[in-house]
Amino acid sequence: MPTNILIVEDEFLIALEMEEVVRDLGHRSIGVADTMEAALALANAEVDVALVDINLADGATGPLIGARLVTDYDIDVVFVTANPAQLGEGIDGTLGAVEKPVDLSILKDVLDFVLAMKRGEDLPDPPKALKLFGTA
Repeated sequence: MPTNILIVEDEFLIALEMEEVVRDLGHRSIGVADTMEAALALANAEVDVALVDINLADGATGPLIGARLVTDYDIDVVFVTANPAQLGEGIDGTLGAVEKPVDLSILKDVLDFVLAMKRGEDLPDPPKALKLFGTA
């Protein structure tokens, strides 16, 4: 069964590329959101993982979105951002952050790691590109 992934990204070309990578890896894109309102409208119990940028069309709402997706929908959140320092030590409940640009191999490794966590499997070492937060 494919993993359902929500992409929260306001840069159109980056969002399209991320969707393509998600599909190439055998997962399903639930959709792309570029604001908090759009992200929360797409969020539901079927979403397994959200890839969330920090700075979106409605401002630096990514951290708030990540927190809401975890709290309200129990979605695993990984931030994909050019500005990981804006997250400090992390957002409660979210897993970690990956710095843009993200290529196919990095995204594959990150998703494999997150899905192994989700399934309760013995974890491989986290991908070097993934900065795990203290709650992960």
